[in-house]
Amino acid sequence: MTNYSPCQSVAAPGAEFALADSFWHPIRKRLVEITLPRQWELLVERGRLDDFRRAAGTIPGPPTSLFSFDDTDVYKWLEAASSCLTTDPGAETAFLAEKIDEAIALIAAAQEADGYLNTYYTGERGENRWTSGESHELYTAGHLIQAAIAHERATGSEKLLGVAVRFADSLYAKGTGFLDSHPQIELALAQLSRATGNRAYLMLAQAHLDARGRGRFGKPYKYFDPDYAQDHVPYRELTEAVGHAVRMLYLAIGAAEICLETGEAALLDAQERQWESMISARSYVTGGVGSRHEGEAFGADYELPSATAYAETCAAIAGVQWNERLLALTGKARYADAMERALYNAALAGISLDGARYFYDNPLASDGSHARQPWFDCACCPPNIARLLGQLPRLLSSVTPTGVLRMTLWAAGEGKARLPGGATVRWHIETNMPWDGDVTITLTEAPSERFALDLRVPEWTDAPTLAINDELLPAPEPGTFARVERGWTAGDRIRLTVPMPVRKLVGHPRLVDSA
Repeated sequence: MTNYSPCQSVAAPGAEFALADSFWHPIRKRLVEITLPRQWELLVERGRLDDFRRAAGTIPGPPTSLFSFDDTDVYKWLEAASSCLTTDPGAETAFLAEKIDEAIALIAAAQEADGYLNTYYTGERGENRWTSGESHELYTAGHLIQAAIAHERATGSEKLLGVAVRFADSLYAKGTGFLDSHPQIELALAQLSRATGNRAYLMLAQAHLDARGRGRFGKPYKYFDPDYAQDHVPYRELTEAVGHAVRMLYLAIGAAEICLETGEAALLDAQERQWESMISARSYVTGGVGSRHEGEAFGADYELPSATAYAETCAAIAGVQWNERLLALTGKARYADAMERALYNAALAGISLDGARYFYDNPLASDGSHARQPWFDCACCPPNIARLLGQLPRLLSSVTPTGVLRMTLWAAGEGKARLPGGATVRWHIETNMPWDGDVTITLTEAPSERFALDLRVPEWTDAPTLAINDELLPAPEPGTFARVERGWTAGDRIRLTVPMPVRKLVGHPRLVDSA
């Protein structure tokens, strides 16, 4: 199931951006210099790397992991670190590259002959492989696959991708005889199909999505009904955001990844209904989601308490990622607005300004006793926020399948994009976002043929203006992408001004808790 040529996809990378602003660039610098090195130290201290050594038989003893998904701490770190190799070159990424190679060698050595890889179930626990829908074995495999794709994209090396493909091939042989109640494998397999050109992985991703909603998990936990794991109705009939928030959103991302490849209208319709449910009545003003501590779950409509909000950092990250896919699928600016809101407020709150402490849950009110921590026993959030920050440049701009250069989030820096015909566009952005709304884009390289620019005009602005080479164009509408299509030349300058009025927001009258 290997040696296929890469398939074309609307989600294929087509734009790059090097940050040089006063907001995101320092955060990315801390990511490379502080966050990722410190996380590596913690992975070593907590025995995450030794678990792979034990699985490979190079050191004695059973695994030290507390949870069956502890390997994902390493995989998410690898994805984050790999994403920084090409965008943040220097001495710090040389350190990351060394540790990446060390981790990949340990992972490859721990893989079993049949392709299986999960250090928790290697050795004396081996008889428990594939026996529980709550084992998180496929969830863990999904993060392995995503790390492998990020590493191959950054380095061209297939060392980790080969490990992931061998595991995926073993999963293909298994089919849907085993289901994991924590989604992740669906989105990862769709991405692996895109990366390798092997449509069998896409078919398997869709089979896992279609197998849900039929009560196969029963009660995932004693106190939770099937809707906790989105197993109460088939996905295309799911009309609301329900259950464990991270599971709900990872499943939605998987559906979006599949839809990016298949274009299935029913799958997109289901996602848009779920998104409306989440945005209109089940998300906080920050973009945070999952209000209930019990089950880390969505509540009922307008059940949005402030002091007891759960709003897990991982759920906010998943919200950013889902909105990114919905934007790619539809081109609707509302998804960019939701992505921006969650990115700046809900997700970024999960990491401290010094880059070394984290929130797991994010209440909107506190007496001061709730503080960020350097790590957690269940450490899903710290490497997850690291991988989101590693992915950040790709959120800023993209190329649509029709060849439109879409500029979505505004930050100063240098951009480069390859249009479908192979032509290259380069540009320079000057802006002080998010502190003021003046954006100047200067094209530094432009092809001879006409092409279109889509410039995001946020819904929160008032009376925006748009000019090209000082010639004022008709006022763009907030909450849209302003399209400008013409022949361009190097030196052309686009000026977008989006005033940033202070707005008073009032909670919905049906809110359970609006304090």
